[in-house]
Amino acid sequence: MTALSTKSVVTAVFFLDYGRRCLGKRREHILEGAGGGGKRGEPESQRLVERGDPKIAARENAGATRPLATMAPLVPMSQPWVEKYRPRQVKDVAHQEEVIRVLTNTLQTADLPHMLFYGPPGTGKTTTALAIAYQLYGPELYKSRVLELNASDDRGINVVRTKIKDFAAVAVGTARKAGYPCPPYKIIILDEADSMTEDAQNALRRTMETYSKVTRFFFICNYISRIIEPLASRCAKFRFKPLSEEVMSSRIMYICNEEGLNLDAQALSTLSAISQGDLRRAITYLQSAARLFGSSLSSSDLISVSGVIPEDVVKSLLAACKSGEFDVANKEVSNIIADGYPVSQLMAQFLDVIVSADDIQDDQKARICKKLGETDKCLVDGADEYLQLLDVASETIRALFNMPQTLVF
Repeated sequence: MTALSTKSVVTAVFFLDYGRRCLGKRREHILEGAGGGGKRGEPESQRLVERGDPKIAARENAGATRPLATMAPLVPMSQPWVEKYRPRQVKDVAHQEEVIRVLTNTLQTADLPHMLFYGPPGTGKTTTALAIAYQLYGPELYKSRVLELNASDDRGINVVRTKIKDFAAVAVGTARKAGYPCPPYKIIILDEADSMTEDAQNALRRTMETYSKVTRFFFICNYISRIIEPLASRCAKFRFKPLSEEVMSSRIMYICNEEGLNLDAQALSTLSAISQGDLRRAITYLQSAARLFGSSLSSSDLISVSGVIPEDVVKSLLAACKSGEFDVANKEVSNIIADGYPVSQLMAQFLDVIVSADDIQDDQKARICKKLGETDKCLVDGADEYLQLLDVASETIRALFNMPQTLVF
């Protein structure tokens, strides 16, 4: 038994030594075989240079004379014009004279109440809130003193109990920056606060009272009716008006001069009309058109990037309804759906055409507008666009020809 074990051990040692010697020869073959007898461990390119390979030598010489990294120059990213031309001071906000006058006087004392900004989109609510924060703290203290939340995303009661409450409870430091008031309180900006749930708004009531000495709340919303009364009563309310065409045109022309764009009077009027008092939307349309069509812009260019349905399409639908023939109206509806126009946008423009029409009586307008309202609700609920548009066309025909609203069998 002992002799057998000794023999097995000797055999294992023999094969292990043989395998080790074979592995060593294989490694030498890899290192030296391809290099034609070069030194062990040298890179293959170095051995090829020593052998006089012209391609490898040229490549090595070129690499020795050029920088280690040759990169193409970085093209600076184009900043959205909405952010590029956003006013940095409260006094620069356009067409909100009453609000700006009150806030400017308040900034002189640096003693701000809780504030509620409400009004249509694109009128300067968020810009005003951010400008107040920058004027109070400056760019350095802004990050530590201001918490900005989009309440349409962070709108649950858990956010109020955690993120907002934790930030409001932290004491304010004594750091101050020269040239800025730096009042001893922080600011929490809740954008689109009308999207917050009612429970979240109720939870904010106690937070506002508890930490009123060290925290101020800025609520920004489109519809003040969606803010609960106990929350609204704790804030100073500021209404932002839609921008007039003159104010919007002056701001658009300033941006055109800065960016080197050519915009004629008709295109400027078209841009103001399709923006509907929303300066942010107007600037976005302008930048999109400039990227697609260059520096010279026309009315058709702005309409094509805005998603607004051409006026001829809307008038063609009304003309088909005035014909009194269902087949003609159905054909026009089918063409609109086939062209991919959004029916919700068409309803808004069709409403404007109906209201401004002089050859339609008031009771007829009332019937059509009632149907447009019902159709808009159905579209929001996910109804079929073709059926809803065909229903509007059918009701328009009945209204224009004074047909009864219900069929009599």
